[in-house]
Amino acid sequence: MNLLLKHPSLPKVLLCGGAVAAAVTASMFGPGLRVRAALQDSPKAVVDEAWQIVNREYVDGTFNRVNWQAERQTLLEKNYSSREAAYTALRKSLEKLRDPYTRFMDPKQYEALSNQTSGELSGVGIRLEVNEKSKVLTVVEPIEGSPALKAGIRSGDRIMAINGKPTRGMNVEDASNLIRGDVGTIVTLEVSREGSSSFTVPLTRARIELPTVRYALKTEGDKRIGYIRLNEFSSHAAEQMQRAMKELLSQKVEGFVLDLRSNPGGLLQASIEISRMWMNDGSIVRTVDRKGRSEEVTANQTALTNLPLVVLVDENSASSSEILTGALKDNSRARVVGSQTFGKALVQSVHNLADGSGLAVTIAHYYTPKGTDISHKGIAPDVAIGLTDSDRQKLASNPALLGTVEDPQYKRAVTELERVIVAQPRPETNKRAQAVEVK
Repeated sequence: MNLLLKHPSLPKVLLCGGAVAAAVTASMFGPGLRVRAALQDSPKAVVDEAWQIVNREYVDGTFNRVNWQAERQTLLEKNYSSREAAYTALRKSLEKLRDPYTRFMDPKQYEALSNQTSGELSGVGIRLEVNEKSKVLTVVEPIEGSPALKAGIRSGDRIMAINGKPTRGMNVEDASNLIRGDVGTIVTLEVSREGSSSFTVPLTRARIELPTVRYALKTEGDKRIGYIRLNEFSSHAAEQMQRAMKELLSQKVEGFVLDLRSNPGGLLQASIEISRMWMNDGSIVRTVDRKGRSEEVTANQTALTNLPLVVLVDENSASSSEILTGALKDNSRARVVGSQTFGKALVQSVHNLADGSGLAVTIAHYYTPKGTDISHKGIAPDVAIGLTDSDRQKLASNPALLGTVEDPQYKRAVTELERVIVAQPRPETNKRAQAVEVK
């Protein structure tokens, strides 16, 4: 079972890849032979499997005052003409809980979520878009270490055909379905590049770790600043964060800007592990389940640095992003700059159902270290600065400007970080982390 803190409707990257399944936890019980006979029909089996999970785990023991036992009986008394009809009925039942995060996913939707949270895909490793002007399927970038990058695929290359099938009129999702496949199999791309004739590239599909962390050494005035942008809390996010921090520490940075803007969240464990990289002690988060049982997660003396830190957030920083931001803010470990965060304080478990579909069910409520409930409120930054519509359009059309002086929120974060560095000079700080680097 994966514990998920993620807002499902916030922006995601569409990638070509296969599924990584979560563990299944399910049991079957019911009133009598009539129900057991009904379960022999596979759509009903999946419906009941989902019902059982909600019945066992859902955070609200009253099920939003819905008679959940009667709801099961209603679901199992229906005759479904197809799996899709059963899926529709199940979704309607879940809507009665009035919790958008407890949701059913058909097999394709579950596969997409699994790809996002696993931080891996099986494919050739290219990000695609349909170019607005030419309407041609175009490579945004090849992913680091991917078969596409190793074969020389470049940003701006146009994909004219996939396994001989022309891509004219094809959208990104259709192209992704053609490109992805089992590890070790081959897909052939016909590529057109500016200034050269078209050529054909056979690519062997592989398992690829998706980069969710990007980082750079920034020289701002006379200060050396480590800039880290975290896009999502996937299963590889913590190890990528560790690599980024250690590399920047080896370059003798004086402080960090951690950019969590538009990060919709992800795995709870990833947010805990990353919090512990920045905090030596203190509470990280407290969760409460439907029986009122409380569990507190704390730092464990494993911080990689105590250098000054500023966290950048916006209205699309949600879930696991808010766990990390709340922990750093409440423990006075970082200054928070940007705009009010999204405000999602619920934890979901994610289950793979028998037919390849999936279910996310809310199992707990969480609170920041100071006991703040951020539901529907979010976390207020220490330094509030928004973006104008013009700023948003400029940054959206050219993401390379994020984390530069053309980015007003980043610019303000740097100003705040410089103020903290000057106010709290630490000439011999972080000896432990620096020692790690020189081994």
